[in-house]
Amino acid sequence: MTKKIYTEYKAEKLLKKYVPIAKNQLVNEMEQIKLKKYPLVLKIISQQALHKTDIGGVIVVNSKDELEKKFNKLIQISKKNKIKLEGILVQEFIDGYQLIVGIKKDPVFNHVILLGVGGIYTEILKDISIRACPITVEDANSMIEDLKTKDILYGARGEKANISKLKRVLVNISKLPSKYKNIEELDINPLIVNKNTVLVVDARIIFG
Repeated sequence: MTKKIYTEYKAEKLLKKYVPIAKNQLVNEMEQIKLKKYPLVLKIISQQALHKTDIGGVIVVNSKDELEKKFNKLIQISKKNKIKLEGILVQEFIDGYQLIVGIKKDPVFNHVILLGVGGIYTEILKDISIRACPITVEDANSMIEDLKTKDILYGARGEKANISKLKRVLVNISKLPSKYKNIEELDINPLIVNKNTVLVVDARIIFG
């Protein structure tokens, strides 16, 4: 069976119909960049670089002066790794708590949704909660309550996250397998949550 993989740009294009996505554009040349509010994030987009950070394929640009140098650096990384580029993704920089949200097709339970601590700590902390899809708002709430680090989201270490928006986003994501039955895997890492909003910042989808 042939699997179809959606890289970040394609995955987010599909997801934006259902959940909020960080502003982005895919470009091949620097002159095409329309996003002007710094900091920006630049990312290599390629089927051969699904784990972009492993090859240094994600760079934050803090000012216009850095843009050309860092854009060219990603082009050089692509050439060095012999990667066929779809383009460079230019994305707004979003600050907040990093979560991981995933959909997996389980042989017993069919599609399940996963919520956990995201970013670079996903593998280390293994702080996750899982439910069968689709979920209700009450299910979403209990998934958040399951997390060992939930107090951080509730503002224990500073700003409180927008929990009500997070619950709505989780419910919407859990409904995706009923629309796209051939989803095998969906990985959103990170989903950024802050006091104002909840935004998908990186995603990929595997279809069976």
